[in-house]
Amino acid sequence: LDLTRREAPCFVKFAEMEKAANMQAEMNEVPPLLLSVTISSTFQFYFTGKKCKILQDMNSHLEAVLKEKRALRKRLIKPRCQESLPIEATVHKCIVELLTEAVTFIEKLESHLQSVRSIPQIPNMMKNMDTALTKTEVLVMDLEELTEQILKWRELQKQGYSD
Repeated sequence: LDLTRREAPCFVKFAEMEKAANMQAEMNEVPPLLLSVTISSTFQFYFTGKKCKILQDMNSHLEAVLKEKRALRKRLIKPRCQESLPIEATVHKCIVELLTEAVTFIEKLESHLQSVRSIPQIPNMMKNMDTALTKTEVLVMDLEELTEQILKWRELQKQGYSD
C-alpha cells in the first residue's frame, strides 16, 4: 500500500510555495546593506580565487623556466669532451682517413663554390678579355712597325759605316 500511495499534487505545490515564502521572509529580515555586502564579498572571493589560480600558474611556469636555466647553465659549465663517446682503437685509422677525406672534400667544395660564384661575372670577363686582345693586337702591330724601322735604321747605319 505504501508503494502505491501517491501524494496529492496540490500538497506538493503547497510545500514548494511554503519553502519559497520562507526564503522570501528570510531575505526580508536581512537588511539590504548586509545583503549587498554579502554579495560583494562573495564576488570578491570568487575573483580572488581566479587571481590566485592565475598567480599559481605563473609561478609554476617561472619555476619551470628557472629549472631549465639551471640545467642549461650546468650543461654550459660542464666540458663537452667528457660527454663524447670513446672510439675503439681499431677504428682510429678509419677516423683519421675519414677526417683527411673530409678536409679534401671541404677544399674542393670551396673551389667549386668559388667557380659557381664567378659564373655571373663571365660576360663581363669576356668583354674585358676581348678588349685586352684588341689592345694586344694593336701593340703587336706597333711592335712590328718599330721592328721594321729598327731594321731599316740598322741597314742605313751599316751603309754609313761601310762608306
